[in-house]
Amino acid sequence: MPRHELAQLNIATLIAPIDSPTLADFVARLDEINALAESAPGFVWRFKEESADGPGALAPFHDDQIVNFSTWHSPEALHDYVYRTAHAEVMARRREWFSRMRDAYTVLWWVPAGHRPNPSEAHARLERLRADGPTAEAFTFKRPFPVPGTTAPDRGADEGFADLCPAG
Repeated sequence: MPRHELAQLNIATLIAPIDSPTLADFVARLDEINALAESAPGFVWRFKEESADGPGALAPFHDDQIVNFSTWHSPEALHDYVYRTAHAEVMARRREWFSRMRDAYTVLWWVPAGHRPNPSEAHARLERLRADGPTAEAFTFKRPFPVPGTTAPDRGADEGFADLCPAG
């Protein structure tokens, strides 16, 4: 059994209210894409707002942002889901629904197997990435870090995966 799982946070700023006609095509695909993630090889867990710790669970984020975070067995499993499934079709249309973000909007970090990050933890990792750039505590597909306690080589920017890109 693995000792660590890969956590990921991905945020996007909506260009219109979630219930607007502008976002209707995006909203129509949410259940399908979430179900696809949950059945993908390597998927472990996905945050669901309705199971969060009461009102305000997503308080660290802005009201006009959508928030997705989950855990996976490996960066490769997450990458395959993002870029080699119907999720890629949705990403191809991201500029129709999301504003381009100037700051980092995706962060990855290793968690002990079985740990389920909460919104505050995920937000803190994103802020760490924004403040310090990629580190072992908060990194990107382009600049990955190995599982804690291993000596797996760092792929670096040229060999890493492309960043998950909801808005840009």
